[in-house]
Amino acid sequence: MIQTITDKYEKWLKADLPEDLRSQLMKLSDDEINDCFYKDLEFGTGGMRGVMGPGSNRLNIYVIRKVTRALALYCICNSGKSRAQGIVISHDNRLHSREFTLEAAKMLSSYGIKVYIFDDLRPTPELSFAVRKLGATAGIMITASHNPKEYNGYKVYDRQGCQLTPGKLAPFLDLLKSMGNEIDTQYGDYKPAGEIITLGKEIDKSYISRVKSILLNKDLDKSNLKIVFTPQHGTSLEIAKKLFKDLKYRVTYVTEQCTHDPLFSATDSPNPEMPEAYNLALEYAKKVDADIIMATDPDADRCGIVIKDKNGNYRLFTGNETGAMLIDYVLSQRKALGKLHENGIVFDTVVTSSFGRKIAEYYNMRVESVLTGFKYIGEKIRSHEKARDYEFEFGYEESYGYLLADFVRDKDSLQALTMILEMTNYYLLQGKTLDVVYDELQQKFGYHRDKLYSIYFEGQFGKMKMDSIMEGLRNNPIKEICGNKLAYFEDYSKSASYNPDGEFINYIELPPTDLLKFYFDDGSTIAIRPSGTEPKCKFYYGVVGKSQEEVDKKPDAFHEEVKNIIGL
Repeated sequence: MIQTITDKYEKWLKADLPEDLRSQLMKLSDDEINDCFYKDLEFGTGGMRGVMGPGSNRLNIYVIRKVTRALALYCICNSGKSRAQGIVISHDNRLHSREFTLEAAKMLSSYGIKVYIFDDLRPTPELSFAVRKLGATAGIMITASHNPKEYNGYKVYDRQGCQLTPGKLAPFLDLLKSMGNEIDTQYGDYKPAGEIITLGKEIDKSYISRVKSILLNKDLDKSNLKIVFTPQHGTSLEIAKKLFKDLKYRVTYVTEQCTHDPLFSATDSPNPEMPEAYNLALEYAKKVDADIIMATDPDADRCGIVIKDKNGNYRLFTGNETGAMLIDYVLSQRKALGKLHENGIVFDTVVTSSFGRKIAEYYNMRVESVLTGFKYIGEKIRSHEKARDYEFEFGYEESYGYLLADFVRDKDSLQALTMILEMTNYYLLQGKTLDVVYDELQQKFGYHRDKLYSIYFEGQFGKMKMDSIMEGLRNNPIKEICGNKLAYFEDYSKSASYNPDGEFINYIELPPTDLLKFYFDDGSTIAIRPSGTEPKCKFYYGVVGKSQEEVDKKPDAFHEEVKNIIGL
């Protein structure tokens, strides 16, 4: 029976709620009631993520119980060994993260499933590592990544330490839909209940050891490299400190952001993609004349950098730019050391810059592009591992996610910190700052500029607006942009490409998703997709040109014209 918004709201009113949720519920306006109950919170590209509060479209203990009950049944149905193998749970620094972790553990235990929970918050990549290390059947990460403080989230990992991809997610979501109203969710009564085991430093030591194993030039002189680091109040702090100490780096910490503050009080943004995330760190950098600022997001899967350039100014690198430099450094050094596989493979995403691909192909690497979401890279790693055809070398996405070694099957900021610092130091010892290194790569492979714009569409009608924009562009593709003619376009919802007149060209061997990508005769691209984790539409512009000046101007011009085309 389909429940109306009023039915769902009244059911919550009658429930025996914790005082904080009841207080929030009673203060909701009519519009807020609609937004809290018009749908159930959904899984996107990065799991389930939403604003905390009362309602089916909010994250709270009842939604946590419901989704965890579905996961328990999913695991038990998949394998009779799931109860003994267990499920690992970790969490970030956000409000209610520990509470949600304990609720999830209680639900799993009630179904006889052994549960591993860390003694405190831990990074997302360490959760992925722990699932593999412990031979667990699944993993849960309670986090909203880089979202604002009002959010929290729930990521689910398979036994490979990879987030659930569509094929595995579908039966889980079917179970979730059958759970009924979140308020009615009951615990299991399996006897004996599953043991709840607390994990301490032993997993940390194993994980840090594996991270250090990715080093290529271990004996570089580090005495002159000056580093500023911020965990943005998040989970990387303790692991990063131990790592930096072991590697003998000289690090200045942004003290105000080295507390696990769920309100993110000392940062203007916990998202390392945003320039304002570095405001306080820049003050520190200028005081100590730092060569590099490094920032991780709250759950420590993303890593961003600001470097001091050849003129002494501080410059924020994009994920595409850092990824391109890492590809060149890692592949060139592995080649020099005789460690580069002849059958090596590099992974990026369909909205990642073409620049990294060109560099990887120069080293005779196979390059495969996957859909947005690092789970698809994790899935590909496993696929080639089973086929024994290609050896993993590197994986990355434009949103500051990098993976150097596959003992983790998600993006890993601790691996990124380790290799970016080695790379920075390597070039500084040659008298080169990273802006010089990047410009040399552009001189060799062509000038590229990739820029992401996001437009927010909040609430129920925002989703309708995004759907309308995507449908309009499918029916009337962008034929010309700033004088550049459309060569062809890809509609990933149909897994197919088309010529400018809409005639079919070929199929795309990727799962269907809500994404359009346009290719123009100058080599530039535009990709447009609704976010899988936030109420916004993302516009990715990848431009190429003959000079830095030319490519710096193009993305803004493209975006203004696209906004006019779609009526914004």
